[in-house]
Amino acid sequence: MNDVLQQIDRDVKSSDVVLFMKGTPQFPMCGFSGQVVQILDYLGVPYKGVNVLDDEAVRNGIKEYANWPTIPQLYVKGEFVGGCDIVREMFQSGELASHLASSGVVVAQPSQG
Repeated sequence: MNDVLQQIDRDVKSSDVVLFMKGTPQFPMCGFSGQVVQILDYLGVPYKGVNVLDDEAVRNGIKEYANWPTIPQLYVKGEFVGGCDIVREMFQSGELASHLASSGVVVAQPSQG
């Protein structure tokens, strides 16, 4: 495993919930990253945002790491969950909140309303 993939692996495992995204949780730089941030914020889940725009190697490496071509990418307890469409579908069905909770992540807002 090269240095970038090792760094990504450390990032993925450094927090219970990690979002590789364009921009930051406070200032998403693309609509898809923004949607996932809104979902996580709505659920009240603490997470670490990794801005792939800060480092071209990480931006390319994360695609290789998960064998997933797009960003954002959400990881829970070191496991790849999906990109924007998958996260949105899981959120709408209630599956995301239950997946987080069953992984031991505290969800402040477990239901959709």
